[in-house]
Amino acid sequence: MLVTGGASFIGSHLVDTLLSKGADVRVADDFSSGKLENLGHPLTKKGSDKWISGNLTIFKGDLKDKNFTKRMVESVDVVFHLAALHGGRGYIDAHPAECSTNMILDQMVFEEAWRAGVDRICFASSACVYPAYLQEQLASSYLLKEDDANPFVRDRAFADLEYGWAKLMGEMALKAYYKEYGMKTASVRIFTAYGPRENETHAIIALIARAFIKMDPYVIWGTGEQDRNFTYVQDIVDALILASEKIKDGSAVNAGRNDRITINQAAELVFDLVNWKPKRINHDVNKPQGVASRAADLTNAFKVLNWSPQVSYKEGFRKTVDWYFANHDVAVVKANVEKALLER
Repeated sequence: MLVTGGASFIGSHLVDTLLSKGADVRVADDFSSGKLENLGHPLTKKGSDKWISGNLTIFKGDLKDKNFTKRMVESVDVVFHLAALHGGRGYIDAHPAECSTNMILDQMVFEEAWRAGVDRICFASSACVYPAYLQEQLASSYLLKEDDANPFVRDRAFADLEYGWAKLMGEMALKAYYKEYGMKTASVRIFTAYGPRENETHAIIALIARAFIKMDPYVIWGTGEQDRNFTYVQDIVDALILASEKIKDGSAVNAGRNDRITINQAAELVFDLVNWKPKRINHDVNKPQGVASRAADLTNAFKVLNWSPQVSYKEGFRKTVDWYFANHDVAVVKANVEKALLER
């Protein structure tokens, strides 16, 4: 199996789970955001761009390089394609050109996988494929359905910024590969993943980081009343594996939650878990804050994958807080936390 972006946050958790199931796993990563230490295995270096540990082989390279991609998909039966230029709301707002290059990367992986006779591809898509106009009402009860982003139905496709459009184009391409060539493909629309190994570019880690350094006044982007269905990383990994096994026609399926909490509520949960609360909270409404309200309809996930999220907000936040506090230095976080929110 090949996991592109396998040294990244979600990718590394996917690699761990595949290895625990006895799979032989190949990782392709350029390490622009991924880290070798995310893989957590004793590695033996073989040359300048290769590391080995048991059933795991890691390669460093750029998947926009045709020769590297061709090498990566050779003799592989399943590809989990997670590699992408991405980040939190601050990054995708500030780096539209970089996000657009994901279309080149995706097409290179899909084309070379097909030419190599890969049996199936599972693509890490995003909730950013959904139209923003369905997510504009604060405290909405609307659940985003897969067909809300169907690009072949008039007025449905209206993705969230360049990042969302690139993901939607990736989904379209995979359906085309199934339609024309019969290659088994699946897309998983990931909703607001969080957990250990994530960095401060995303909301939950940013909230935890500010509590870790005891920021006071404590800054929250936007009013804090925008809500999300934060989904724990292991739940996302389980959905990816199930989709690779059960979907073959390029269909997209949601991997998220159908309940939601506001950013302010998330911050309060963090405060409870770390047993600290700032005297003052500042809401910076000049910073990017994304859509007002987002949560997933899980009807298809239940029906097609027999999947639902298993990790509660409190349990997931606790695991993430414990990991962050055990693996970070206060001085380093103080120096970098605000800058990191606009980076990868």
